[in-house]
Amino acid sequence: MAGNEKFVFSFVDLYGDRPKEMVSVSVKHTVLTNRANVPKHDASKRLTISSLDSSNGGRYLVQVFPVRYRPEGLFLRIKEDESLQYSFTLVPDPDKVTRVDFPPYADLGADLKGVLDKSDVEGNPGQTGEALYQALDDIRKAGLLNLYAKMKATRFGNGRDSFSYVASLRRVRGERFFADVDKALRDEVKNSQHTNLFEEVSAALHNPPPGYVRDDSFKTFDAAGNLQLSFFRKEDALEFIIDADIDRSRGLEHAFDVISHTITNKDTHPYDAHAILLRSQEIDTGYRIIV
Repeated sequence: MAGNEKFVFSFVDLYGDRPKEMVSVSVKHTVLTNRANVPKHDASKRLTISSLDSSNGGRYLVQVFPVRYRPEGLFLRIKEDESLQYSFTLVPDPDKVTRVDFPPYADLGADLKGVLDKSDVEGNPGQTGEALYQALDDIRKAGLLNLYAKMKATRFGNGRDSFSYVASLRRVRGERFFADVDKALRDEVKNSQHTNLFEEVSAALHNPPPGYVRDDSFKTFDAAGNLQLSFFRKEDALEFIIDADIDRSRGLEHAFDVISHTITNKDTHPYDAHAILLRSQEIDTGYRIIV
């Protein structure tokens, strides 16, 4: 009989733990007037919402509004006499992050340390290796580790990962880095289109630095958190640098049930990219966000 149905909600953070967080939850039938509102709930505990109605499609809009995490919303359909269980993964609001626990330099991969040793990064003249790593602020450090983890996970048919072609870094920003690369990387990326690892996309929004011209741009096929590599060729030599970034067009709202209008960044915030890589692609970026 309609009216015996209920939702049973649970909440976890990005790391699978029960968050110490208060949430408000609303459910509203998309056809009928049946609705329920829970203005204050401890997200470390399960929440049961009863007296729902499965008639007229049984489709409900469910919205969750945390304090320190991004609001979420989705549609759930409930059947007669069903107790529907659903777990929300709460994504930290970057503005509410209190600290980020990064790995010490000694724990970084040997390949990343090797690249840092050979880098001359804009804004950090004369700093290399551990000094360069420590000089990066939290946003830039998160962006670097996001891209390193994603590029390590992006492997070609020859067994090499895409980061193995990086020689040195030129610029490091929260959502991207610019790097000198082995020219063989461009061939591997182009050839990987036949295995649907990368697809060619427009490079119109990626501007080359002085002395270089725009070349090709490619993006992985991930449902969210795509790696995009845009190549710039030196004007008088077959030498390349790349602009590597986690693409915004298939971002957080495609990986989670986050309400998209709350995300106003033109580029993907590195903490959001961390969330996408960790929970949508099971890629550990090596650091932990604390709210």
